[in-house]
Amino acid sequence: MTRKKAFTLVELLVVIAIIALLMSILMPALARVRQQAKTVVCLSNLRQLANCFSVYANENDGCYPPGWIRDGVMDPNPKYYWMEALRSCYMDSGDIRLCPSATKIGSEHGQGEYNNNGRTDMAWGRFSGSWGWVIEGDYGSYGWNSFICNTPDGINGKQTSGAWGMTPSIYNWRSADVSGAHNIPLIGDHKWLDCWPDQTDEPPAYDGDKITSQMSRVCMNRHNGYVCWAFLDYSVRKVGLKELWTLKWSKQFETDGPWTIAGDVVPDDWPEWMKGFKDF
Repeated sequence: MTRKKAFTLVELLVVIAIIALLMSILMPALARVRQQAKTVVCLSNLRQLANCFSVYANENDGCYPPGWIRDGVMDPNPKYYWMEALRSCYMDSGDIRLCPSATKIGSEHGQGEYNNNGRTDMAWGRFSGSWGWVIEGDYGSYGWNSFICNTPDGINGKQTSGAWGMTPSIYNWRSADVSGAHNIPLIGDHKWLDCWPDQTDEPPAYDGDKITSQMSRVCMNRHNGYVCWAFLDYSVRKVGLKELWTLKWSKQFETDGPWTIAGDVVPDDWPEWMKGFKDF
């Protein structure tokens, strides 16, 4: 009778060691592929949202939603803000408002409705209904550049933390029919649903820091040193975190401000977590 030869313990240990070695080599590559896939989906979501803005503008004499200001006064009506204004266009597109790197909704994980205590891996919302200018249940991990807003003439005083939405019309991009639209942010990765960045805004002290400035709403490491944004020409691309200060957020925004190479920023000026990212 022929006896079948079995693996020895040493042979089994060698096979296990080889498998473990292969896994250690493959896991980082798989993680990179998984992150790249999330970035692709994020850019696809933003392309669809940019198309929704285009549809809205085409149906409203080329202009974008008026935001919080209507007929020259504060009017906290959801239909004037981007989520509700565009809803008829994106409503059948699933979770188009969620970046794949930030799908957990804040209020469902003990973080509240507003900015999720700085968590970059969470979405804002769901709203309980206490917010007058949003729809109950709304959520998302993208936000609007609120300088892209059809604010009526005569609104005075730049927006500050004490006067939300009171952005003068001279700062705003009312339509896409402007020069340099490829460098004007429209909608993208966000800790909140809107922002009014200024060239003097300081970067967050650490990734996931609570909102300390308008720029800190968008400066976060969701895509390996980048965030994803759609622009006023309806293109989409990844944006380096330091590059955020070189974009033309408003008509008054200085793209050569103090946090740019042109403005003489040096690597040591940046918070530790950002020093290794590409300079702009």
